[in-house]
Amino acid sequence: MPPSTFTIFIVEDDLSVRDALGLLLGRQGYSVSPFADAESFLAAYQPDWTGCMLVDIRMPGMDGLALQQWLVDKGCRMPVIIMTGHGDVGSARQAFRANAVDFLEKPIDQAKLIEAIAEAKARHSVERDESASSAALAQRLATLTPREREVMDLVVAGHHNRDIADELGISVRTVEVHKTRMMTKLAADGIADLVRLSMGISTPRP
Repeated sequence: MPPSTFTIFIVEDDLSVRDALGLLLGRQGYSVSPFADAESFLAAYQPDWTGCMLVDIRMPGMDGLALQQWLVDKGCRMPVIIMTGHGDVGSARQAFRANAVDFLEKPIDQAKLIEAIAEAKARHSVERDESASSAALAQRLATLTPREREVMDLVVAGHHNRDIADELGISVRTVEVHKTRMMTKLAADGIADLVRLSMGISTPRP
């Protein structure tokens, strides 16, 4: 199983290319995990793998673009760099629509490859931080009572305390209490901060 550190998964059917890329990237200090085709990669794939993918388009069986789309459909967030010996506008467009980091033509320019991998690593770091932030927010949201969540939703929607009280059939004082507790649990500094936090909410309202 590939290590938990940032790993470059090379999916390339040409052994000489695969070995050359592995040697080059290994010298750059990267952990590398090679696969001869998409099927062998999928057979080994684990959702918790960390890193980026370097994928050839033309391979026996599933091609590189199909593999890229499969990963997107499965929610895999590993950045993908596409390689091809037969580049065309249509393939490039398809790759970038599926969020490819780059589309490199063979023979691979080493400088462009290293630059693309650096960008992939930067994307990975951003997505990892966003995932951690979302998880932390979800934990804080889980501490809210159903009533506090209702108050939060109405505050974010722009309602004033009196409107919220009428909407929920409670007193203004009770709204203020729920609002204070909700803001404290979410560590929100103010209404603007609460709105910003709410933009990351994906859980359904209780």
